[in-house]
Amino acid sequence: MTDEKKKGFNISDFMPKEESKGRLIMPCIVIFLIVLADQILKIWVKTHMQIGDSIPIFGNWFQIYFVENEGMAFGMAFGGDGGKLVLTSFRILASIAMVFGLMYMANNKARTITILSVALIYAGAVGNIIDSCFYGVLFNESFYQVAEFMPQSGGYASFMHGRVVDMFYFPIIDMVLPEWMPLVGGKNFTFFNAIFNIADSAITVGVAMLIIDQIIAEKKRKAEVAGNVEQ
Repeated sequence: MTDEKKKGFNISDFMPKEESKGRLIMPCIVIFLIVLADQILKIWVKTHMQIGDSIPIFGNWFQIYFVENEGMAFGMAFGGDGGKLVLTSFRILASIAMVFGLMYMANNKARTITILSVALIYAGAVGNIIDSCFYGVLFNESFYQVAEFMPQSGGYASFMHGRVVDMFYFPIIDMVLPEWMPLVGGKNFTFFNAIFNIADSAITVGVAMLIIDQIIAEKKRKAEVAGNVEQ
């Protein structure tokens, strides 16, 4: 076995080295602030609003609109209780993997934007994991009432079966389509009708940054290859 093959996997590559710890300070701050802001807003909404309540921020096109979803981002569901357990477990495992990934990237001097992109995705995942794991235990239902924290009667769900709190609603266009339009005439049309939270936003921004970063990196690599060929 060659030395190269022996170095194929080394757990020390995923542990923070002394010289790499400085590169993890900013990502850790970003993660902490996003998770903190996400949870503060969610807890405020949960303890001050009932599901379906709305607070206009900028007219009707930006509202704090309280909903809860059973699974994925932007209110999508995933396979009932069993699917939710699988999804939450997957999120936890993925988050653990991202921790090691962040340390690996710091050790190998990855670009700052790459590390921050993964940090945003990780922060968003953690924010929603907290809801899924603990909110069902810590709060009672928000239907037709404002939820209580640690109610005497107990929470509304078991561990890892809580619902994710969403609140950002941007119905930028909300109109009834003209009757003359085929198939959809007379129906209500809303753009943008997804309701999401800070954690969802962090994941979306992180993924977008990561894609842009990879496109830029690939262009640079091709330019370097072309330059070497010309020489």
